[in-house]
Amino acid sequence: MELIIPPAALTLICLLWFIGTYNGLIRLRNHCRESWSDIDTELKRRHELIPNLVATVKGYAAHERELFEAITRARTTADGAGANVREMSRAESALARGVNRAFALAEAYPALKADAHFLRLQRELVNTEDRIQASRRFFNANVRDLNIRVESVPSNLVAAMAGIGKAEFFELEDLAVRAAPTVGL
Repeated sequence: MELIIPPAALTLICLLWFIGTYNGLIRLRNHCRESWSDIDTELKRRHELIPNLVATVKGYAAHERELFEAITRARTTADGAGANVREMSRAESALARGVNRAFALAEAYPALKADAHFLRLQRELVNTEDRIQASRRFFNANVRDLNIRVESVPSNLVAAMAGIGKAEFFELEDLAVRAAPTVGL
């Protein structure tokens, strides 16, 4: 017995596959956008904490003007980086380097290391860094899933027709930046 599929049924199967694949790609793209907004929220939180950190450290080490200006410039650049993942990665790496330098500077000032406000800010920044890293892992997992679908046959055909392209991973440029600052007690 030979199985013959009528052309209308074959067309319906292809149409259903196309719709399912398209919807899956859209779902993955929206997951990427949602997880990016999680990163953006945490980055804004960090950006709000940095002026307080600079002001606190400046009270103890006013002569470290170059460091404070560098941190302020890096924060301004990070705030203006927009939604481009690569630009944001670079700007956030520079900002994290500045914050890490401010924490390292605190080692030279025992009174600053003991300041309750500084310690609270340091803890807040460490917690924020942990949340940024968790959000970054979630975002990158969504990007990986989307990119696999965009590059795999046959879903790549649907992605090309729908104009859905690969997404960029959010990666830190400098390995030293990947480590969260330590909290001294």
